[in-house]
Amino acid sequence: MALVTDLLNWLQELPQPGLVAAAGGLVLAECTIGLGFIAPGESGLLIAATTATSVPRFLILWAVVTVCAALGDSIGYALGRRFGPRLRETKLIRKYGADAWDRAGAVLERRGAWAVFFARFLPVLRTLLPAAAGASRLPFRKFLPATTLGALCWSIVHISLGAALGEAAKKVEGALNTGFLVVAAVIVGVLLFFLLRLKKRKALAEPEPKAEEEETAGTPQ
Repeated sequence: MALVTDLLNWLQELPQPGLVAAAGGLVLAECTIGLGFIAPGESGLLIAATTATSVPRFLILWAVVTVCAALGDSIGYALGRRFGPRLRETKLIRKYGADAWDRAGAVLERRGAWAVFFARFLPVLRTLLPAAAGASRLPFRKFLPATTLGALCWSIVHISLGAALGEAAKKVEGALNTGFLVVAAVIVGVLLFFLLRLKKRKALAEPEPKAEEEETAGTPQ
């Protein structure tokens, strides 16, 4: 059965608005500090991207995900602006990303708004750096263009990758289904060959009957 193809076809038949909304929601949650450590935004986007089989679907998903990613970053920035360095002392940050928080602050000091752009492609930092940017008082007029550009590039890379993986999976499965009988026949043939060879070796290794036993067997009782 073409399980992968059936699954991809099922995903593509789902209502497009709901699928796009779910992908956007997961991305927004991943980019929002506090939820970013548990929300599978990147995985959800790759799965949703397998349905981007046409230009309109691709563009709609790209636009929604970009907006949600930038919005999630902006929420994180606002929280960092509001609570400042005290965020580092919260249980959540101390448990999941205290070291990453420190790295984010160090990168911000060296790179400024460019750190916001590049952090988009790095797990954990993607969640923490917007809040760290707010806590470090990076001006929002510099933060917003950087995070929007990062979201644009990150989303198009992942959507393209998901769409390509979906098409590749269909082609690979189709090839496997077409050549399944041939491959199975080859495997069975190889197994039979080695089985017969093993039996032949065992037969040659058995000792020959002793001459006395042959004479005894040949003497009438």
